[in-house]
Amino acid sequence: MSIDNEIGAPRCVVGRRQLIAQLRTVLPPHCLLIEEEELRPYECDGLTAYRQLPSLVALPENEAQAQAALEICAALNAPVVPRGAATGLSGGAMPHRDGVVVSLAKLKRIVKLDPLARTAVVQPGVRNLAVSEAAAPYGLYYAPDPSSQIACTIGGNVAENSGGVHCLKYGLTVHNVLRVRGLTVDGEIVEFGNAALDAPGYDLLALMNGSEGMLALITEVTVKLTPKPELAQVVLASFDEVTKAGDAVAGIIAAGIIPAGLEMMDKKATHAVEPYVNAGYDMDAEAILLCESDGTPEEVAEEIARMKAVLEHSGASGIRVSQNEAERLKFWAGRKAAFPAVGRITPDYLCMDGTIPRKNLARMLVAIAEMEVRYGLRCANVFHAGDGNLHPLIMYDANVPGQLDLATAFGAEILELSVELGGTITGEHGVGIEKIGQMCAQFSPDELDLFRRLKRAFDPGGLLNPGKAIPAAARCREYRLTRGAAPLAGSVR
Repeated sequence: MSIDNEIGAPRCVVGRRQLIAQLRTVLPPHCLLIEEEELRPYECDGLTAYRQLPSLVALPENEAQAQAALEICAALNAPVVPRGAATGLSGGAMPHRDGVVVSLAKLKRIVKLDPLARTAVVQPGVRNLAVSEAAAPYGLYYAPDPSSQIACTIGGNVAENSGGVHCLKYGLTVHNVLRVRGLTVDGEIVEFGNAALDAPGYDLLALMNGSEGMLALITEVTVKLTPKPELAQVVLASFDEVTKAGDAVAGIIAAGIIPAGLEMMDKKATHAVEPYVNAGYDMDAEAILLCESDGTPEEVAEEIARMKAVLEHSGASGIRVSQNEAERLKFWAGRKAAFPAVGRITPDYLCMDGTIPRKNLARMLVAIAEMEVRYGLRCANVFHAGDGNLHPLIMYDANVPGQLDLATAFGAEILELSVELGGTITGEHGVGIEKIGQMCAQFSPDELDLFRRLKRAFDPGGLLNPGKAIPAAARCREYRLTRGAAPLAGSVR
């Protein structure tokens, strides 16, 4: 896949040597990578099917160095691609062939942790899990917990608006961030939000969450910290049909229950996970649900009783409740290891990310099973079921001619069906390069033009992470010609 210039970033108008010479005036020698063997690790993010070698990689050690590097890139018309830990799965950190990757991995300091205000000020390279580890002595933690939390960084979490297994009750990144400090493409320092409950003017803070590195380079984030609950327990429910599990999810929410986590895995996923983690899953089940309750012991007991009643009514073939913290963590360890576990049983896979109304989960599962037959590829399904966020893992072998194309078409069909069912093409992984075509299915030409104008307001030259998330008008015209008139968000055929 080539990185087409979707929103107009020009090719770098100066030679690579001039760019290197100027960046060397503001960065220490070890903070500028120029040799091919040094650049190779930066050729992709978690979407490893597509790769592009960058021209250069800059690794600033502080905000001032990042600011100076951006000023030089802007003056020389060089595209800039921000990068965190590169655990993203949509190609959001894919390099530009003529551009500079600016890695923020060295900005990894927890600037301030205030247990009274329940906030932490952190640099973008701080790992997600490190925030909770630092807050633990105060009985606090950072709630958004992507499966990659051991490696993913806060800056990337903001850029992609990451979620996690507990996002149903505690929200996505956007609900847990109070302030973002960053740099525009020409090096101007900007701040969005503050530590107060509200800020004057337009809510540009929300705009930064999920902006995919296209509006500003993030240099500091203020996050909310959440008190640890007194008790947490997980109900592990087994089902002999995936449709029953999907209906159980809708039934739990319809009963007015908001679990701390509500996750679903089908049989292919559990059979990949169990030998890898030994989580104790039912290997005969066609699907399992993980339903967590947290709070005071009395609240947890009451909520688990209500959830068990719904699960039994929905046809659960087996129900287990974690009896201690070790067992609870073991149940979750299996879910969080689903991606690497599937990687052990297939040469390659694509991890999709669509979101649909919960009532349509069963319908989507049936449709995916039909697609498996048509495309001749296996698909393991892992869902943030509570908010309808799908993660189908489409398995293929890149060494077999045509299989990557089949997997890509399989994934596109899932995303387009998500839109038809009243959902969206992404829940937490972002658009990047992976879903840029399906943006044409979800949004009208006028809506996409509004996105382009917003991008130009921050980045008139289109230099910051070009070719991502926002498709060019010509691409959408081609998309609609090849696929027919696409439904808009909210429509159901």
